[in-house]
Amino acid sequence: MKIRKRGISIGRLPVGEKNCITDVSGVKVGHVTIDHKIGEGHDRSCTGVTAILPHEGNLFRKKVTAASYVLNGFGKTTGLVQLNELGVLESPIMLTNTFGVPAVTQGTLEYMLDQNPEIGETTGTVNVVVGECNDSYLNSIRQFPVKPRHALEAIGRASTESAEEGAVGAGKGMVCFGYKGGIGTSSRVVKTADGPYTVGVLVLSNFGQKEEFLREKYGITSNGEGIAETADGSIMIVLATDALLSDRQLQRVAKRCGIGLGRTGSHFSHGSGDIVIAFSTAHKIPHESDSIVETRHQLREDHPLINHLFTAAAEATEEAILNSLSQAETTRGRDGRLVEAYPFN
Repeated sequence: MKIRKRGISIGRLPVGEKNCITDVSGVKVGHVTIDHKIGEGHDRSCTGVTAILPHEGNLFRKKVTAASYVLNGFGKTTGLVQLNELGVLESPIMLTNTFGVPAVTQGTLEYMLDQNPEIGETTGTVNVVVGECNDSYLNSIRQFPVKPRHALEAIGRASTESAEEGAVGAGKGMVCFGYKGGIGTSSRVVKTADGPYTVGVLVLSNFGQKEEFLREKYGITSNGEGIAETADGSIMIVLATDALLSDRQLQRVAKRCGIGLGRTGSHFSHGSGDIVIAFSTAHKIPHESDSIVETRHQLREDHPLINHLFTAAAEATEEAILNSLSQAETTRGRDGRLVEAYPFN
């Protein structure tokens, strides 16, 4: 169950209808979970793929404003160099395990080429964005269980409904604060005289020692043991909003996700890849145009709304992480290893 059903509320801003990244209109999330024995030994696939689509149209022909921010760079992403250079996103954001990045990149590229025959022919190439965390404690990562088809399946399953959370998709093999982590999501609504703006966050949590979790802050008591083998780990944070933000403003909002991460107990470990990818659905930027100029609206930098969006990013990230713990189920992986769900009492 979500953390709010356990009586724990985070922050002061109201949540969206689904308390999910898909509260941002048009955003879709899809998962493929891979969980089966490999061969005759002790190997097991315990992993998956998660796809986040910014809107329901053609992502290459109608790009969205985007940015990324690296809290700690121990990660193996693709596509972030061009994302930050041009300030646009033109593919789904894909999440998987560390060694699954090449296969997921290929599968996503196949999807984009099928959707857009002009790529590599009459126009340029496409920038595919993939993020990862290391799930090798539970997953036989050296066996490469993730294949290109799994990326295609995750994209095909993407929906605007409430996203599944916990040990699903890319979160199947992840560990957070010594307990089962994975996918978590939350949203915030910022109300203004011109109407509401929504900020949604989805995380792939795979970080932290059990002693670092600030459970007393949330009134959580636990007698669970947890595991100590995964001291560092990583987290991927995806932020979506319908606010009228430039790519530079999006990066400023993305930085505040680190506040929500820190509030749970993380200090961005040496070996942790802590990365935020943020996008706004407010503008659909055409791939081609005959015009020499481009006109967009954006929020004033000194308007109080910017601070409210900062608050929304921090609160939604913190709650998404707690939801990844609260929604995850006890999971058995390779070599008989078991990671228990967090024993909320």
